[in-house]
Amino acid sequence: MPGRRLKIRHETRVVYEGSATSSHNELRMTPLTLPAQTALDARIEISPAAPTGSYWDYWGTQVTTFDLMEPHESLRVVATSLVETSPPAPLPGEPDWGTVRARLEHGRYAEFGLPTPRTTVGDEPVAAARAAVAGLGPHEAALAVAGLVRDRVAYISGSTGVHTGAQEAWSQGAGVCQDIAHLTVALLRRVGLPSRYVSGYLHPDPDPAPHETVAGQSHAWIEYWAGGWVGYDPTNRTRAGESHVIVGKGREYGDIVPHKGVYHGAPSGSPQVTVEFTRVA
Repeated sequence: MPGRRLKIRHETRVVYEGSATSSHNELRMTPLTLPAQTALDARIEISPAAPTGSYWDYWGTQVTTFDLMEPHESLRVVATSLVETSPPAPLPGEPDWGTVRARLEHGRYAEFGLPTPRTTVGDEPVAAARAAVAGLGPHEAALAVAGLVRDRVAYISGSTGVHTGAQEAWSQGAGVCQDIAHLTVALLRRVGLPSRYVSGYLHPDPDPAPHETVAGQSHAWIEYWAGGWVGYDPTNRTRAGESHVIVGKGREYGDIVPHKGVYHGAPSGSPQVTVEFTRVA
């Protein structure tokens, strides 16, 4: 099937109360090239201007680094990319649970079966998840867990922060896409499915008009392994597809933070972030 070409503009602006005398930064804002997604162009502009470096981290995410060693009152980062996306592939042939368990015992798959600080949950949600998947195959089990999480956790913008854990989202029954993804990953792991956290962008319109620029958002969803990796967006109860653009995959948000670093100087306000999408083809 033909793909879709999306232009994405992601701007982050930080204003300090006085001057920052120096800062050291890492950015994870460059979309990946994958079987269902091709990054045709990607660039990052920084103001004040600074030389950049680049490397691929342990999780396969492209990282851009830069240092600002002169005093500055603000920092502006604009990441622009052009990405071609494809519809989701058919579900892979479903393995039995024994095959899935064997995967969890080897190498990198084992890392996606263990809890992390943001994907640790208590007995109540685990019991609910195990009851929900009783008698189901891996694909149906993944949907059952995602549905359980979405029924439990209402999406409420601003209800949590970046440090919120999966158990907190379960207990308060509210969260954002990051929390819903963390809780889904946590419970999928506890029922025996290797699962990973995916960070990227989501176009808000499932069938956008060409050449119309609209406000988008950074987004989080999940992938689980059942004969192959399958992307699923539990917040929106749908397979990850043409509207989803992947930047990174890891165990949790801490592995793929879009912008992190350290600085010396005056306090800063909260970063102001905007994301814009334009469908160009």
